[in-house]
Amino acid sequence: MKIKLKLLIDLLMTVALLLLVSYQVIGAKYHEWLGVFMFLLFILHNVLNIRWYGNLFKGKYSFLRIIRTLINFAVLIAMLCLAYSGIVMSRYVFAALPIKSGMALARVMHLSGSYWGFVLMSIHIGLHWSMVTGVFRKLSGERRKAVVLWSMRLLAAAIAGYGAYCFWKAGIVSYMFLKVEFAFIDFDKNAAQVLSEYLAMMALWVFISYYAAKGIEKFSAVIQKRKEKK
Repeated sequence: MKIKLKLLIDLLMTVALLLLVSYQVIGAKYHEWLGVFMFLLFILHNVLNIRWYGNLFKGKYSFLRIIRTLINFAVLIAMLCLAYSGIVMSRYVFAALPIKSGMALARVMHLSGSYWGFVLMSIHIGLHWSMVTGVFRKLSGERRKAVVLWSMRLLAAAIAGYGAYCFWKAGIVSYMFLKVEFAFIDFDKNAAQVLSEYLAMMALWVFISYYAAKGIEKFSAVIQKRKEKK
């Protein structure tokens, strides 16, 4: 039951993340409300995974565990920055709060934090994607044939390739490092096009981090075997 609840929350967070970066699709008012919903889901996600914090100082730290830990804390920082900057800039949900300063800082923080958060959360998903594939494998009850498996991998690679093109074309790196301090939003694109592009960009970082994690695990296993032989 707890695993299913975690998967549901993670799915809702993924959908919310896609809608939040697709600002032109939902508009300012729903962007704010969805941001609050996303942060509440994030808190619930952390509560359900509270044991992870308790195990921080337990066990050995492999290279992959170090990366996962750093990404997790980076996501936490990004979410806190987005929550703070979102409240300061709010025109609907928190408009009644007596906040009269810090708007300039909050704006650039929200711009950079939004895209850093998007990338970091996508990487976080990729680093835990093996858990998702494991659940689907159990639900299916059978092993996929090699042809189907490789077809899915090629499809994933194609989507990730399209995501890389969209990521470059949108100039997101410029926003992440504040080389450009005003986001260009194309309101001429329809909802399906915007969502599909961001979904592909998310798939790009999931793809990269998932296979990077698998590569690190295999490399670590080889090193461990060599040590045991010695």
